[in-house]
Amino acid sequence: MQLYKEQQIKIYNSLTGKKETFKPIEEGYVGMYVCGPTVYSNVHLGNVRTFMSFDMVFRYLKHLGYKVRYVRNITDAGHLENDADTGEDKITKKARLEQIEPMEVVQQYTVDFHNILNTFNFLPPSIEPTATGHIIEQIELINTIIENGFAYEVNGSVYFDVHKFNETNEYGKLSKRKLEDLIHNTRELDGQSDKKNPQDFALWKKAEPQHIMRWPSPWSDGFPGWHLECTAMSTKYLGDQFDIHGGGMDLKFPHHECEIAQNEAAKGKSPVNYWMHANMLQLNGQRMSKSTGNTVNPSELLSGDNKFFSKAYSPSVIRFFNAQSSYRSVLDLTDEGLLASEKGFNRLMDAIALLNGLKTSETSSFDVASWKQKCYDAMNDDFNSPILIAHLFEATKYINQIKEGKETISEADLVNLKDTINGFVFDVLGLVNSSNGDSGTDKLAGAVDVLIKLRQEARANKDFALSDKIRDELAEIGIQLKDGKDGTTFSVN
Repeated sequence: MQLYKEQQIKIYNSLTGKKETFKPIEEGYVGMYVCGPTVYSNVHLGNVRTFMSFDMVFRYLKHLGYKVRYVRNITDAGHLENDADTGEDKITKKARLEQIEPMEVVQQYTVDFHNILNTFNFLPPSIEPTATGHIIEQIELINTIIENGFAYEVNGSVYFDVHKFNETNEYGKLSKRKLEDLIHNTRELDGQSDKKNPQDFALWKKAEPQHIMRWPSPWSDGFPGWHLECTAMSTKYLGDQFDIHGGGMDLKFPHHECEIAQNEAAKGKSPVNYWMHANMLQLNGQRMSKSTGNTVNPSELLSGDNKFFSKAYSPSVIRFFNAQSSYRSVLDLTDEGLLASEKGFNRLMDAIALLNGLKTSETSSFDVASWKQKCYDAMNDDFNSPILIAHLFEATKYINQIKEGKETISEADLVNLKDTINGFVFDVLGLVNSSNGDSGTDKLAGAVDVLIKLRQEARANKDFALSDKIRDELAEIGIQLKDGKDGTTFSVN
């Protein structure tokens, strides 16, 4: 079903700083690249937030009927992740500390990454290329950049000449930085640096004798620079120009800025039409940091084994919490926020559970078609999931009122309502109804039904004190009884 012909998306483009109507290069097809993890440690919860946001984007594009090629890389090469192009790469450092092979480090944390994303119900990308699997492509790309006059080789290392590039192009246009300002704010190079200028960045580094991860090249046995792999892999699988490039806000400079420069230097064209950046995740109002102890990993959040949260939270509650904030906003992870999201999630699931038992009428007292379009309008507005959720709660209220006999719905509108809610809740937001097939939940429902029957017997015997006690004590533990003309139902708050 080609819903994209009816629904027009607007995307906030980081390159232009404004929302733009999304028009893919080829109608009906979308090419999307998202920078994946460097696999030297357990995946960070902030990274999970970024990948979760783009999983939702991927899901919505597919929901609209686009054929999407989603490429998300794995950085498993031992490059240097800093502007100075010095120091020890993180994979090799981890391997040295644990006295194992670098590829053992890579394997261990790649498995962890996939396990965590599977737990959160992520869709797998179309292609998940690795940096080490594309060394040849990276060497070819460097050769092209050298031939075009935008890179130089010194002592076996190759550097991108930012000043030369800036004579005919604009370095800094994504992050809105001027080269003159970068020059002014950069310390002088010490005498040991091979770079012509501090702003130049490595395309290839000659490996020191102790560097384990190395490959032969025309310049030296070495390894690729930090930024090179994404340019090589994105263009290999999506073409010299593609639709969407995503990643965390922290990658805008220098990583994505350098990607643009490399592509323009090699191909003579800007690679991406729409740049998207997800904002950071905070913990209790502070930046997450291992050094300060203000950090929690995904497994600790899911298990409840941490010092920050009062209980364990399910993957879908965490997904729901994430979706209640725009991907472009800073998200503050707190116990209060998760508890509120859990209540909201349960309320939504309770309403969905009622759908199959609703009685239909000749007419509807609620404009389902208009409500449905409002859901699409929210997602079409730069994937505005908070507004979508507000509309889903509007439907939740309507469903409960139909159950109580206060509103009506026609058979055709009920089908439309079910399809729309299921599409947005499960397909687009990626939530999972954990009560489905959950024996613990079934036992809870059975126990509450027994109490409802005892309460009904108490009311029939005019023992209203016992009846009220059952209702009130259930309410104290978060189970709300609702009396209607068709009997008593309950919800868990």
